Amino acid sequence: MGYRYPPSRAAELPGMVSVTVRDLFSDIPAPLMVLGDDTDKIRAATVAALNGVDLARIGPNDSVNILCSEHGFAMMGGDAYAETVRAVKDEVERRTGNRKLRLAFSSATNTLEGQEIIAQYKLDEHFEGRIVQFGPYDKGVEIQTEIGVLYGIGAAYKAQHIIYVHYDDPRETHFHRLNGRALKAFTMSYARIETRGIFHNNFPTSSANIVPRALYESPFVQEKFVCAVMLRSSPSGIMGVDAARDLIALDKRMTKELLRYFGKMIHLFDSIDDCIAVMDGHRWLHYQHAGGLTSCNLFFGPVDHLDLEIDSKSPGNPAVKAVVVNYAWKSAFTLKNIPFVAAHPKIASSLERQNLHYKVLSADTLEQAMEKAYALTRTRKVIIFDGSYGAINCSPELADELVRKAPAVSKEVDEVLMPKWLSQRRLT
Repeated sequence: MGYRYPPSRAAELPGMVSVTVRDLFSDIPAPLMVLGDDTDKIRAATVAALNGVDLARIGPNDSVNILCSEHGFAMMGGDAYAETVRAVKDEVERRTGNRKLRLAFSSATNTLEGQEIIAQYKLDEHFEGRIVQFGPYDKGVEIQTEIGVLYGIGAAYKAQHIIYVHYDDPRETHFHRLNGRALKAFTMSYARIETRGIFHNNFPTSSANIVPRALYESPFVQEKFVCAVMLRSSPSGIMGVDAARDLIALDKRMTKELLRYFGKMIHLFDSIDDCIAVMDGHRWLHYQHAGGLTSCNLFFGPVDHLDLEIDSKSPGNPAVKAVVVNYAWKSAFTLKNIPFVAAHPKIASSLERQNLHYKVLSADTLEQAMEKAYALTRTRKVIIFDGSYGAINCSPELADELVRKAPAVSKEVDEVLMPKWLSQRRLT
């Protein structure tokens, strides 16, 4: 947004601090990988996870699509997800003798993001050019399901076998509610816009999850489905890799840990009294991370969307007093009546062209934008969404609040909320 890289970053502003995730919640395990680490551990974890999966159904001359989604490359710089994809290709090739494995790369809107990602991680070289890109507007394929005909993307399923390489980033918990999270990509990444739109717009908050499950359990998909390989994370970083033939069983394992560890971070965000959110990372405004958690979890709080008995969406979090945009992908913002302060006139122009119902102020620099936000909101509590895992970059005023509130949040999640969440999902 603004068609430029920012000359300065919010975390580098004078006085900003970092609060580590494990200082807030000591029971969140240390990660296998943090940003900047070598990816060898991710490769080893992927191979170890695949050791428990039977690949005998793949013949040396069979067609195989390794499904991957653009969003996975937004997790902690994308290196871990890229290595997972590469390791799956190499290990399946080694065990089956199949030299025709193809990467089926899904993008949310168009192929531009995918082209950049493929070049960045040299996936075209690794797959020797065997890559097909697609989005929700590409040619579809009818899939008969127990709820009727749904539409997948033809290119994703144009193979005898599919291997589903995904990730557990909670992202928009206000929508999927951590109820079948592992299956969500069957609509959001591998379905035509008609079916994707049904999932997005035509169901209440919880019942939409019937759509990806119907696709996954359809005979069409099951005849092709070899296994799922899931990159695992927590607010502290990348935790490892899981793999299974049974995606439902994998989802249950995954959900327990997501509820415990991300549930604490979500409720800590919910406890914030007031703040300025600074957007300063790659991805759209709703999908930038702080402490491993995407910004939409703050914007759509403080409703407990993990409680399946709550059937309404949040109209927006009144604690967010302003949003400062220093860097982000061009995108509309769906919440009403939150003032925006742009750190450059071109960012302001981009926001104004998309403007639905929010006020946009313009500044020439990030420092000026922050001063305008302080004057507008009368708060010095700042949270920075810049893609960080393992720590939250923020102002000292917000850091003090988070450290003070974390013990009570942890106790409530452990003793009150987790038993309820697990019981609602029959995971006790």
